[in-house]
Amino acid sequence: MLDNLTQRLAKVVKTMRGEARLTEANTAEMLREVRLALLEADVALPAVREFVARVKEKALGEEVVGSLTPGQALVGVVHDELAAIMGADLGPEATQLNFATQPPAVILMAGLQGAGKTTTVGKLAKYLREQKKKKVLTVSTDVYRPAAIGQLQTVSAQVGADFFPSQPDQKPVDIALAALDHARRQFADVLIIDTAGRLGIDEAMMQEISALHKAAKPIETLFVVDAMLGQDAINTARAFNEALPLTGIVLTKLDGDARGGAALSVRHITGKPIKFAGVAEKLDGLEAFDPQRMANRILGMGDIVALVEEARKGVDIEAAQDLAQKIKGGGKFDLNDFKAQLSQMKKMGGLSNMMDKLPAQFQQAANGANMDQAEKQVRRMEGIINSMTPAERSKPELIKASRKRRIATGAGVPVQEVNRMLAQFEQMQSMMKKLKGGGMMKMMRSMKGMMPGMR
Repeated sequence: MLDNLTQRLAKVVKTMRGEARLTEANTAEMLREVRLALLEADVALPAVREFVARVKEKALGEEVVGSLTPGQALVGVVHDELAAIMGADLGPEATQLNFATQPPAVILMAGLQGAGKTTTVGKLAKYLREQKKKKVLTVSTDVYRPAAIGQLQTVSAQVGADFFPSQPDQKPVDIALAALDHARRQFADVLIIDTAGRLGIDEAMMQEISALHKAAKPIETLFVVDAMLGQDAINTARAFNEALPLTGIVLTKLDGDARGGAALSVRHITGKPIKFAGVAEKLDGLEAFDPQRMANRILGMGDIVALVEEARKGVDIEAAQDLAQKIKGGGKFDLNDFKAQLSQMKKMGGLSNMMDKLPAQFQQAANGANMDQAEKQVRRMEGIINSMTPAERSKPELIKASRKRRIATGAGVPVQEVNRMLAQFEQMQSMMKKLKGGGMMKMMRSMKGMMPGMR
């Protein structure tokens, strides 16, 4: 996200080495670069003006402390202001959902058609069930698109949320009130109402959603907006903000937007905090939005906290401990263990998702690696292991030429792919031996070239 801004700031840091303090002269060029980068990233002009003015005010005359260069000090100012413009100045509680009401807490989802509202309802239901331990009921009031009702029923079932059925011949307000009554009788903690979207903003849509809001009295009214809309996101946000008392914003498709201007613009235009960001198509691809951490990612500092959270969700701690004990006790790392490691990587969102959260220097080290190709290779390797017998997985040394040909045929790949997978397995096996001996530094050095598609 905002890759261009990251690159421009890196260039500025290099050009400002050796100066003792930040002055109007040496910040002017940097501010010009930031202004251009923000405009190219589709950030709204009013937001750009305010941001640049705030950075200039904070930066001028700032002493360069300790080992920091002026460029680094300037990046610190930019980081703080990026975080502020995305909502850090509202305080940490602003990005949290409000449940301070008699259950069920009603969450109303608003936005244009195609923004990803229905999928986001499913993602939010999953988040609330797993992270907040809430009993969730969902309902669709989109009577204009019967497929939307069926879609919400499907995603609700996938995430384990209850679903209240509705029909296209019903009125949206009647559906919402019936769902609210059902939620009370079933002791649901949260009711999420999915509303109808339109291809564009119109008067009928705004009147309908205003009536829904008045009837359901939601404690949270979330505006769902596609981050890839660019400048159009600003106009949509303004219209919804005028029609509804919004409490927060959900940005979708953030992973597909290298420009990312909507993240800065929508918060500035509405004055409302960004509460969630959709970062993948899968139903677990929803992150609670943290302005400080997002500023880190924009500036190429990575988001190690998010990476650790992914690891906590995806990694089977018990299995990892069992493997560690096995290796420590002199057991051999076999193909069953190797497959388990590949599976854990997928649970963490895949290589590209992990790479996006690493600091820029690590991303540069993997520069040129095709992450999509790498992830395909991971799936291919799993397929190859699945084509083996239990004995072959436990004792890879059994796999000779004739077995390789059979495995290749079963997996639908050339024999060379089987050889390549076995070579990568042997590298990992060798790494595990070093880990047993406590040779952590040796292991780190040997990791180069281990990841599929990266050399």
